[in-house]
Amino acid sequence: MEVLVKKLLEQAETKLSQAHIEDAKNDSWLLAEYVFGITRADYYKDMSVTVCEKLAAKYIDYIDTRSRRIPLQYITGNQEFMGFPIRVNRHVLIPRQDTELLVETVVQDIRSREKKTEVLDLCTGSGCIGISIDRICRNVNVTGADISEEALKTASENNEINHTHMALIKSDLFENIKKKFDIIVSNPPYIPTEEINHLMDEVKNYEPRIALDGEKDGLKFYRRIADEAGDYLKDQGKIYLEIGWNQAEQVSEILKEKGWKDITVLKDLSRRDRVVIAGKE
Repeated sequence: MEVLVKKLLEQAETKLSQAHIEDAKNDSWLLAEYVFGITRADYYKDMSVTVCEKLAAKYIDYIDTRSRRIPLQYITGNQEFMGFPIRVNRHVLIPRQDTELLVETVVQDIRSREKKTEVLDLCTGSGCIGISIDRICRNVNVTGADISEEALKTASENNEINHTHMALIKSDLFENIKKKFDIIVSNPPYIPTEEINHLMDEVKNYEPRIALDGEKDGLKFYRRIADEAGDYLKDQGKIYLEIGWNQAEQVSEILKEKGWKDITVLKDLSRRDRVVIAGKE
């Protein structure tokens, strides 16, 4: 027996709306594209399109899962970042568009250098930052480091999918790093512990707390990076850090106190502070 996609979409949007999913219509469509392998353009050419009962049941099961506030990306297992496919799961943060500014800025720096650039991606998670840099830049060697073995497994899978060659190291920040780099880039945990319970259910209940929690004031990892990164940078080396929208002044001050120079803050597309750059003393 065949089931109308139109009927399934209506049913899905209603269920997600009742579950207070912010963009119920879009999520119902994204899951339909994922399960049925159709595009919206194809659907609107023929709104009488049907699918088999097995696919219909699978779709409704995914809608039920999404209605429990499980992130869409953890259901499909994918999230595009910088135009590249990135596999995700509950062991890694879901890549956000805001982080693309971090990558774009590092890429500009790499392209301005004549020699091959050594890049360290700290707290690599899914590997989306380091892998994107590797994909975009030719004159680069990228190393990704993370304390989570499960995150490193995911980064390794993304390395394979994207045909990149990022080296991966299990390390608590610089603990197991043995060489120096031209660029250190990081999107570290920066949410203050008490604020995590006020985040969206999708984030606080499902994304890995270890990748979110910057401890009491959210600045623990910036202090460690500011204190230790200089020992792992070559001359003329730079660090690039993603920050929370209200942390620019504090992070800049932490870096200043540790002797970093040429401290610069960049804003994202929403005009919020998003990236801090600093040079080695």
